[in-house]
Amino acid sequence: MRPPAPAPQRVLVTGATGYIGGRLLHRLLAEGHIVHALARHPQHIRARHERLNTFEGDVLEPDSLSAALNGVDTLYYLIHAMGSEEDYQEKDRQGARHMAAAAKAAGVRHIIYLGGLVNEQDTTPISAHMASRIEVGRLLQASGIPTTEFRASIVIGSGSLSFELIRSLVERLPVMVTPRWVGILAQPIGAEDLLAYLVAALSMPPLDEHRVYEIGGADQVSYGDLMREYARQRGLRRAMIPVPVLTPYLSSLWLGLVTPIYARIGRRLIASIRNESIVRDKRALEDFTIRPKGLQDIIALALKNEDRDFAETRWSDALSSGGEPKSWGGIRFGTRIIDSRSRVVPVSVEQAFAPIQRIGGGAGWYFANLLWKIRGWMDLWVGGVGLRRGRRHPVELCVGDTLDWWRVEEIDPPHSLRLFAEMRLPGRAWLEFEVTPHVNGAEIRHTAIFDPAGVWGRLYWYSLYPLHHFIFLGMLRGIAKRAVKEPEPNP
Repeated sequence: MRPPAPAPQRVLVTGATGYIGGRLLHRLLAEGHIVHALARHPQHIRARHERLNTFEGDVLEPDSLSAALNGVDTLYYLIHAMGSEEDYQEKDRQGARHMAAAAKAAGVRHIIYLGGLVNEQDTTPISAHMASRIEVGRLLQASGIPTTEFRASIVIGSGSLSFELIRSLVERLPVMVTPRWVGILAQPIGAEDLLAYLVAALSMPPLDEHRVYEIGGADQVSYGDLMREYARQRGLRRAMIPVPVLTPYLSSLWLGLVTPIYARIGRRLIASIRNESIVRDKRALEDFTIRPKGLQDIIALALKNEDRDFAETRWSDALSSGGEPKSWGGIRFGTRIIDSRSRVVPVSVEQAFAPIQRIGGGAGWYFANLLWKIRGWMDLWVGGVGLRRGRRHPVELCVGDTLDWWRVEEIDPPHSLRLFAEMRLPGRAWLEFEVTPHVNGAEIRHTAIFDPAGVWGRLYWYSLYPLHHFIFLGMLRGIAKRAVKEPEPNP
């Protein structure tokens, strides 16, 4: 049962550019609240939310906080400095003190804080990361403002750090050497359930004390269970070899090599896995109507939402922001490999999109059609669909239409077409075409996206990358050439 929508309030979200903060903004705005967002670079979120009040500020600079807190009823404190290269514990301490003092001076009536779940009575020493999370909660409480503190176990959701670390390990390593911490129990909570708790806290009766809620999912599992369940849902076979002498610190250094994009934060996260993060205090289930999901549903939802988020993302925006990328093998986003290129043609957007809308079937692929046919025959030999399906209509395309071995996943004439591959592959693949206005006519961008399944998927991509580069570059040139030669389409 969903908790009742709280009465509209004026709230401030700190950490608004972070994983949880960014998603919380959507929820609060949808509930009708007046939302302030504090960020060091507010331009990163300003364009995404029309009704959002953005403020530039930094909790390490106390003079920058008062404007964002003006008139605020409830403060969400979602900041931590774990990604900092310097002493993140001291930065956490200073930031909490500055914000607590500023909130008190502004007349804030309620603070909602998200911390980490750990048993303080555990005989194993608490890590520096977890100790800092607990200390921040106490500093906020010391402000005298009633504070609701959620102590959460591992957060699993599309794009969350824990999920990305687990995915990187499982996707990249068919055989894993697992240290003792892989057997430590946790109670992972889905990102959607965590957000539900944060939003529901707004409708709580007025507080006169500091309340701590331990929150987790329905299942108590080990980190090894997490990786095995992810592998099962992705259809991957993975072997785990226990090595009891590998400490969290040593394994965190090794993790930095396996997943370099998360090296600094990942090492600190793994180094903090010394204690069980399971719910012992059940008050959250008594005071809230939220019933968190179990592990199987959490991972399934994360994978599903990943596809949804991917579908809503314009990869070309990320690629074009820094100029044309120069790299061998494509750019990595999470586990996906992105290979993008563009060309400007002196025609209208409609004329540039016309050959894209007719691609495949009898029109062919505008370059190396013999190679496309050979790939189709190879797909048939291994039980795939090949090129035999063609297309339903020579010009018209609708979502769900088959197009040779592709299926139309999204089409928005005359701007974009995205195709999902239904051929036999060690992973998942998409082709995306985008047409945007340009000062010299229109820019056509072609993007190939591949989501490899394990080691074989990556070997497939990198071994064929030179051929793919040759074909896709020729295809883009062929589309541009056809767009210039063909007459302007009728509206």
